[in-house]
Amino acid sequence: MFAKALVGPLSRMGLHYGWVVVAVTFLVALTTAGAVGVPGALILPLTKEFGWDTAQISSALAIRLILFGLMAPFAAAFIERYGVRRVALAAVTMIIAGLLLALFMTQVWHLVLFWGIIVGVGTGLTALVLSAIVSSRWFTARRGLVLGLLTASSATGQLVFLPLAAWLVDHAGWRYALIPSVIGLAIAALLVVLFMADRPSDVGLAPYGETPSPANLVAAAPPAAPALGRALTVLGEISGDGAFWILAGTFFICGLSTNGLVQTHFISLCVDFGMPAVVAASTLAMMGIFDLVGTIGSGSLSDRFDSRALLFWYYGLRGLSLLYLPFSTFTFYGLSLFGMFYGLDWLATVPPTVRLSAQCFGKERAGVAFGWIFAAHQLGAATAAFGAGLSKDMLASYLPAFFAAGAMCLVASAIVWLVDAKRPAPAVA
Repeated sequence: MFAKALVGPLSRMGLHYGWVVVAVTFLVALTTAGAVGVPGALILPLTKEFGWDTAQISSALAIRLILFGLMAPFAAAFIERYGVRRVALAAVTMIIAGLLLALFMTQVWHLVLFWGIIVGVGTGLTALVLSAIVSSRWFTARRGLVLGLLTASSATGQLVFLPLAAWLVDHAGWRYALIPSVIGLAIAALLVVLFMADRPSDVGLAPYGETPSPANLVAAAPPAAPALGRALTVLGEISGDGAFWILAGTFFICGLSTNGLVQTHFISLCVDFGMPAVVAASTLAMMGIFDLVGTIGSGSLSDRFDSRALLFWYYGLRGLSLLYLPFSTFTFYGLSLFGMFYGLDWLATVPPTVRLSAQCFGKERAGVAFGWIFAAHQLGAATAAFGAGLSKDMLASYLPAFFAAGAMCLVASAIVWLVDAKRPAPAVA
């Protein structure tokens, strides 16, 4: 609404409007990711109120994580077809509806429908693909830094709402714990309406770092192909490439070892070892702060160094930190060391993975290709969310799931070297 009116004044101040778009996207990613993370603080109160076991609740959260990932390639196609503004607004509206409807649930299938399906689809429309598309459309210079910043907002949002949610659960009840997320989402929706623009050319600008020319000042027409067909076509084109399966496999392990496991079950794990839920949630929030630093730094490093080397260190250090966790004594100070190393590495894997996707599959297909790779990430997250809950019910311990995730991270750090990052990107017919 106000985008075109602000371009002139900001330009005279030496500020590209792309930074406004980044700020709005940052808040959208932060609040929608918060809607993904908050249920991690609600497993215990839901069990107490409704009598649902951990595996039942984890199955609904696993469905949410699967949809969060499987929507990603289609979200990329929808954004190409209908624009960032419309897709982001539709997504935020769905998430708010799912959270509010959950206030009245009484059956497990209500949890599956409201938090599993509605929130899963809504958050999937604004997954990491949104950050990748915004950074590539609006920035040529500083693209890695912008992608790191937006990626960090997604991971940080999954964690920073948790301490307040845990406090509200203890003092007011789990329903009140949803209020901060709903308020944040409503503010994000308002800013999207007021300030979001789809492309630099829509407001008469070239991408940041490019010299204005007739080619980059003309608004691009949306793809003629239907959004669903575009996503499936790109999948068919890249599925025969070994690099796709390596990147998808390592990102599966990334999801397995982050939001599916730690975000969903870390608080319950700490409570099992005698740590109060609020203190455990504070540790997660600390991870979110370190993740903000680590992922922004990773974006900058991916502009300078071999992405495979970065992924080798990221997965390796994450694996070692997960293997260390059971020996941390589960005190606040013992977990602080884990939180620092693990937080720096939470989603630092995203910028180098996005860069490898662009190198291997070409700029035109990079957004949708990364969407499918991110779908593998969320399949891994869903596997861990359900598998760790099953481990708790059957073995009375979460620890086997954490040990397995740490070992898988060490595998990912080795196989990432199999990607041929120096080959020329294939041409698009």
